[in-house]
Amino acid sequence: MAFNNYNLRMVSDALDIAEDVTGNFYKFSLGQWKRHHYDVKTLSFLIENEISSHAFAILKKCTRVVDGFEPKTKNRDFYFICLQDNHILRALRRDSKLSLPSLLVYIFTHELVHIVRFCNFSQRFDAPEKEREREEKIVHTKTFAILKDLSIPKLDYILDSYHGHRVCDMVVS
Repeated sequence: MAFNNYNLRMVSDALDIAEDVTGNFYKFSLGQWKRHHYDVKTLSFLIENEISSHAFAILKKCTRVVDGFEPKTKNRDFYFICLQDNHILRALRRDSKLSLPSLLVYIFTHELVHIVRFCNFSQRFDAPEKEREREEKIVHTKTFAILKDLSIPKLDYILDSYHGHRVCDMVVS
């Protein structure tokens, strides 16, 4: 089950909001955002290795060759946010407290935080599993910080739902 035209308009609106609030959080200028190369794909355009059996979205990293540049700089990292329409729509049917716009804003903000961290070398894209778990907690925490004051219906419910993902084990010695 893929997004229809009405859903796709919401995808576009949610991405605009997520870019805006994430850019504000990191204090990016428009020029700084342009250094973070990414695009969005929905289920209808995904290839086999971009489809997840459980996630709302996955992030794929590619290398794009840019003609006209020196060999050292012609390869550029490029990310695809691969939305899993079927899982998102299933979640909306299962839980009436969710709304598509708020869920998409959360998903996009979360993935944009990953992209910023990868592009700024705060985290490696190909990190080992243990580091990935820690990275997810960091990204959920930053996503919460970015969205906590945003006024979108039902967003608070989503932020509360991911509370457990922000909790880190702490040891005092």
